[in-house]
Amino acid sequence: MKFSNLIILLAVLTFSVSTAQEKIKSYDFKKGEVLDIILLNQAENPGELFERYKKTAFPVAFEYGYQPQPGFGISKLTLGTNKAQAFLIGKWENLEKREGFLANIAKRVPDFHQQRRDLFPYFGLTYYPMLADLKFSVDTSKYNVATALWNKPSKKDVSFFKKWKSEVEKSGGKVIITLKNGKSPLGYYYNADVLCIVEWQNENAFNTFTEKHPLAFYEALRNVHQFVIQ
Repeated sequence: MKFSNLIILLAVLTFSVSTAQEKIKSYDFKKGEVLDIILLNQAENPGELFERYKKTAFPVAFEYGYQPQPGFGISKLTLGTNKAQAFLIGKWENLEKREGFLANIAKRVPDFHQQRRDLFPYFGLTYYPMLADLKFSVDTSKYNVATALWNKPSKKDVSFFKKWKSEVEKSGGKVIITLKNGKSPLGYYYNADVLCIVEWQNENAFNTFTEKHPLAFYEALRNVHQFVIQ
C-alpha cells in the first residue's frame, strides 16, 4: 500500500483534517479517561470493506464514548519485526465504556471481528486507563521514535527503563510520553511493559544515541519493537 494512501486512511480513521502546515499533534486526557494505542496494517484494496466497517462499527464506538484523535503513519522500523503501517491514538470517556464496547460489539455487529480481520491483516491494541490528567504534543517536524519494551518474566520491575530514559535525556532526546500497565483484549495483543515516544532533533541524533546505547545492552529486556512515526 502506498504511504500517501495510508495517510488518507488515517485521516478517515481519526476524523481529523490536517494540512501540511499543522506539524503539532496535541492530546489532552483527563483522569478516568482511557487512551488507546493501535498498530495496524490495512488490506491492499479496502474499498467496500472499509465503508461497511465505518457504517457498522463506528456508530457503536461513538455510542460508547469513543473520541478519535490524530494518528501517525509509520515510516521506518528500527528494531523488531512488527511492520505495522500506522500508529493510532484513541480516547474513551471511561474504562467502563471502553470495556463495554469490547464486550458488546459482537452482539451489535455479529461479523465485527471478521470485518476487522479482512480490513486489517494486523491489528494490535493496548488501552491505558488514565490515573491522572495527561497532556502531550508530538512535533512531526522532528524525528519521533516510538519504542515498545517487554521485560523478561524473571524481571518483574522495569528499572532498566529508568536507566535507558536517563541516557536518552542526557543525549538530547525528549521523552514525550511513557505508558505502562496497559491492557490488551483477546485476539489483539500488543501489551508492552513500557511504551514511549521520544523526540529527537533529527535522524542523525537518534542514530548517534543508538550506537552508544544499544538496547541489547539491557539484559532484562525480552523483546523490543521500535519505529519512526510521522
